[in-house]
Amino acid sequence: MPSTLTGIPTEFDVIVIGGGPAGATTAGLLAKRGHKVLILDRERFPRYHVGESLIPVVMAPMEEMGLTERLEQRGFERKYGGTFVWGSEQAAWDFSFVDGGDYPFAYHTRRADLDSVILDRARELGAFVVEDATVKEPIEEDDRVTGVRFTVRGAKEAYEVKASMVVDASGQARVLTRKYSEIHWHDKLRNVAVWTYFDNCERLPGDQYTNILIEGIENGWFWGIPLDKGTVSVGFVTPSTVAGETDQNLEQLFRDEVEKTTKLKHMLRNARQSAGFRSARDWSYTNQTVYGKGWAAVGDSAAFVDPLISTGVALATTAGSILSRVIDKVLQYPEIEEVALKRYATAYLSFFNEVRSFVERFYDRSLKKEDYHKLAQTIIDPEQKNTPANDFVTLLAGLRGKHLALDITVDDLVPETEPSATAGN
Repeated sequence: MPSTLTGIPTEFDVIVIGGGPAGATTAGLLAKRGHKVLILDRERFPRYHVGESLIPVVMAPMEEMGLTERLEQRGFERKYGGTFVWGSEQAAWDFSFVDGGDYPFAYHTRRADLDSVILDRARELGAFVVEDATVKEPIEEDDRVTGVRFTVRGAKEAYEVKASMVVDASGQARVLTRKYSEIHWHDKLRNVAVWTYFDNCERLPGDQYTNILIEGIENGWFWGIPLDKGTVSVGFVTPSTVAGETDQNLEQLFRDEVEKTTKLKHMLRNARQSAGFRSARDWSYTNQTVYGKGWAAVGDSAAFVDPLISTGVALATTAGSILSRVIDKVLQYPEIEEVALKRYATAYLSFFNEVRSFVERFYDRSLKKEDYHKLAQTIIDPEQKNTPANDFVTLLAGLRGKHLALDITVDDLVPETEPSATAGN
């Protein structure tokens, strides 16, 4: 690669494909530990992304990145809990993060802003960042990924960079997992979403003012996420089979179905739609392999689950934090790579499957509020040390399973020798 490309070197400790929350967190924390890291992203930030509502567990990796004060200064709407209109009684019920988890709030964000903040911080911590860079293929040597080939928008030539490890954080583009892994779609969560934005919306009353609203109806459910200055993100999620059975387009389906809601319809009665419609399909999946020789996946490139409980950014950044620790040790002790990455992958996919199982069972709206609480308890607290209601909030706030989610270590794998002299160079 010519040095004229913004002074980017040709060799790194780690290359991260994708600068979203998963990639930027992984890269930023590796750079913080002294490693030479390159982030390649095919877009230029800030860029649009859906998934505006966070859960409190995201605050741990944000604290590790040194971003908690900055997030508060950006003026994001604090999220203290949520309101469900859900279950057999179709009654409204609330949950508060104060009742579970280590952090009493998270944020509702505009993802273009949030993701830029995280990427900028990774750059501040020492990561090299190249935007408008599309990774074309991995470089392989002796069945090992040793780098990538990429192009930069506006340039005719292709560039090559090498690294000891490559991280696929490319989201649903799945640059490496698409090549090295089979994908498993979760049939119970084969859904379609259509969403837009409204201004001049009414808010939920009192303590519910900044709650996310999740309102179920016969053919699916709506989210209502308060962003700023009266703007609300509103989306409708419905099974693919339902969307396929109607002659309506998704926009008309959205308009017809919103009339069947109660709380959401009230919030929108004087609102004005302020953006066009967007849509997504078939988003719940797991890659059967999330690591290999010289590479690992994190975030949506590894797995993604239905957005019902707002796990996307939290799972991506939490996994990014853990993967950064694992790779840090692998760079120092290359002989532990296979076992260390396998431990990471096993913990990641095991926990992901716990969350997915809960979401699938939560879709059974023949239950009552208390039944959903007990369902959460069976997942995170089988010994019933806390109340079901507390366990429900703990699950929604902290993504905890029977074991602490992704709280793994590879320190026991480290041999009693000096680390590799090349790590961090």
